[in-house]
Amino acid sequence: MTRLLRITLLSLLIIAGLFAAMVYSLTWRPEPKETLPVSCVAPPAPTLLPGQALKVMTWNVQYLAGKNYVFWYDTADGSGPDDRPTVEDMAASLDEVARVIRDEQPDILLLQELDENAKPSHYQDQLALLQERLVDLYPCSAQAFDWKADFVPDWHIFGSVGRKLATLSRYQIEHAERLQLPASEANILSRQFQPKPALLLTYLPLSDGGQLAVLNTRLDGDAPGRSAVLEQVQTTVKLLDKFEGRGTPWLIGGDFNLLPLGQFLRLDAGKRGQYSPDSELHLLWDKYPMVPSNSQSSGIDREKWLTHFPNDPSVEGPDRTLDYLFYSPQIKRVEAKVRQEDTLRISNHLPVIARFLLPPAP
Repeated sequence: MTRLLRITLLSLLIIAGLFAAMVYSLTWRPEPKETLPVSCVAPPAPTLLPGQALKVMTWNVQYLAGKNYVFWYDTADGSGPDDRPTVEDMAASLDEVARVIRDEQPDILLLQELDENAKPSHYQDQLALLQERLVDLYPCSAQAFDWKADFVPDWHIFGSVGRKLATLSRYQIEHAERLQLPASEANILSRQFQPKPALLLTYLPLSDGGQLAVLNTRLDGDAPGRSAVLEQVQTTVKLLDKFEGRGTPWLIGGDFNLLPLGQFLRLDAGKRGQYSPDSELHLLWDKYPMVPSNSQSSGIDREKWLTHFPNDPSVEGPDRTLDYLFYSPQIKRVEAKVRQEDTLRISNHLPVIARFLLPPAP
């Protein structure tokens, strides 16, 4: 081997090593299971009582972007003209999100797509901004990232990302965990920068010594074959089965990015691409009750249960259901709704709200 060739190969190895080190330093590799800090401000929050009523709301707030945009990722070919919202529009959305939450005052609030230190949302800490407006309602909270990187080399972003799940509670939270879900297949480089869907698990103590497990999530929204949503649902079902087997009451809410029974064929053919005709969500609804139920989301009054209003100029209103609450059969559903009347311009998702009765003491 000539001296020049040796120098060339050594130089290439050094460059490759430096590149790998740079990617490693810019990206995030969470553990499969992580214990999270729980924030509870004084005075101490009350403890749940067996048999009590509990109001729960889940809402994907779309990083407070509002509905004045068609973002690059909102179109199938990535041709949406907008990269990020203005600070003014985000401030207006923040006020509106806080208004709706204050009006509903759920006991447990499950939020998806809140940003922190992300270039597309002007580096805001959106959970902190929201908590400033809700500090008197929710003394306890936990949060978990599901996308994080100091730099994403996509021309539409070309900067940092930080997107998270947040659970806010009027009642004590004694423990929180981040549980990694299976991620979409990708090459070794792309995998470092892609979202990493997760379950945010919180345990709320009951006065009789038991616990209520509350889970918050946002699953993959990519097309069948390119996402790991089936594996994500399977992993979720296994965990819920464990809770059920131990007699622990639970509920889970979030943006599942999956259609209920009967909605696939109701969508225009051009809007079906990211969904499977046989929704992977059946693995959950086959076992556990959900809000909205299939009879509601695909029945005669289905318009009342639509939760997604795409950022698509050809769509004039909500056209599908993607957001749900599932709950243990030990828990009794009392009433539920999708709040549509005054939320259509706040986010591309609408809040799902339900009132439950916890299991009585044995």
